[in-house]
Amino acid sequence: MRPALPLRPLLARLAAAAVAFAPPVHAAPGCAADAMLVFDGSGSMSEIGFDSAEATRIEDARRAVARAMPGIAPLRRVGLVIYGPGGADACGGIDLRFAPLPDAAGPVIAAVDALQPGGLTPLTSSVLAATGALEGQEGVVVLVTDGNETCGGRPCALGAELAARAPGLVVHVIGFRVRVDFWTWDNPEQKSYSARDSVAKCLADRTGGMFVTTETVDELVEALRETLGCPLIGRAQPGGHAVALPGAARG
Repeated sequence: MRPALPLRPLLARLAAAAVAFAPPVHAAPGCAADAMLVFDGSGSMSEIGFDSAEATRIEDARRAVARAMPGIAPLRRVGLVIYGPGGADACGGIDLRFAPLPDAAGPVIAAVDALQPGGLTPLTSSVLAATGALEGQEGVVVLVTDGNETCGGRPCALGAELAARAPGLVVHVIGFRVRVDFWTWDNPEQKSYSARDSVAKCLADRTGGMFVTTETVDELVEALRETLGCPLIGRAQPGGHAVALPGAARG
């Protein structure tokens, strides 16, 4: 009779064999669509609230981007637009950092880490700039904003225009600690939305995207994964089982 193998080495060999034959990791077909992240760098991102000990929006947003991007970038090409600082005037700061790149986690994280907020919120023009970086007017745009349009743009009008001329394009909007001031800016479209919903929600409504409100770092991380990320078909686990991962964005 052949001697029995010790239990632990036997289990280790079985587990290794199961992983070797487990289904490979691969993205769902829609992940072939490129994506653009449009990130809020306006002055309000650095504001301190009533509790001076709390982190500013930009500090928490940096943490969220650093956590979310490494899991997103291997599955989808991502580009970046930052709006707010650096313009010739308060509304001129629209910076197309780069068009969609493979494995863009490092460049996105570095750009957001180096960001010094300033200027106002030309979110409509920034989304339009992002769509121009998507070849063929198809793909996914994810807009992160902490408020409403403050540079005279009309998000609802742009959303209707995109739906008509670029039906393969979806705009998702993430509101991060949105605080809308109805009285400061001349933006009649905002009147259709509540104080918790930025007028940017109109972009998602008109293009079939999602609008997600977030307050914490964890919520922002999850929203980035759900909108900018891609669903996986399966992933090999140590025990050799393929598990479905939660899906995310359209497109």
